[in-house]
Amino acid sequence: GEIELALKKEIPADLIEVKHIRGDLHIHTSETDGRNTIDEMIRNAERKGYEYIAITDHSQLVKIANGMDEKRLMIHADNVRKIAKKHKNIKVLVGIEVDILKDGTLDLADSALKELDIVIAAVHSNFSLDRETQTNRILKALDNKYVNVLAHPSGRIIIKRSPMELDFDRIFRHAVNNRVFLEINTHGKRIDLNDVNSRRAKELGAMFVIDTDAHDLSHMDHLIYGVTAARRGGLAKKDILNTKRIKYLMKHFLFLKKWNGQKIYL
Repeated sequence: GEIELALKKEIPADLIEVKHIRGDLHIHTSETDGRNTIDEMIRNAERKGYEYIAITDHSQLVKIANGMDEKRLMIHADNVRKIAKKHKNIKVLVGIEVDILKDGTLDLADSALKELDIVIAAVHSNFSLDRETQTNRILKALDNKYVNVLAHPSGRIIIKRSPMELDFDRIFRHAVNNRVFLEINTHGKRIDLNDVNSRRAKELGAMFVIDTDAHDLSHMDHLIYGVTAARRGGLAKKDILNTKRIKYLMKHFLFLKKWNGQKIYL
């Protein structure tokens, strides 16, 4: 639609830019399958001038990634917070990339998730389920009151793996209703959500995060790919969570409550 918009002189003037991003909310470390330590990833975020960063290593289902169970996660969370105290110029959020199981439940107990600042839900298995089953699986995960972000929603790996069969409109509407943010993952093998899906999600009222899903320091430089996809999708600075100040994030993540089945943001 870019050419049509240009002919009508209606290209949006407020499209998202790299300079608008204040922090990265999806970061892995050597505690699971990352190549750099917690401290190294935080220092790199500081060098980039970020206001905040979220450490979100893997949960237990992903054995190949050395994922964490509840007990190990709590020890890890304490360690992240201890390391974070050394860094006065950046806010470090403690989170997890928790797996969505085949039946839509999460592979960590709520008792552990509630102790975290941010919970990112993701599919890393059973990619070939039929459209209805796969869609319902994700919808159920989005109903968990501790889930803040749906990571790389289509599950595609460019060239290697096709997107999952999903009813994206249902998922986008459910994310809006539950105030769950949709991730635009900047990893070069993902770029997920893509431009088409992000444009449709915005039409339905969704909000987004642009994250690198970094597994080493160099991956944190790949933000441009996600920003470019978001621009093609017509997303503005106001549509992206991690263009906001840390106080806004704290309001959404740390004071999230459940009341009569509805998420309330205080």
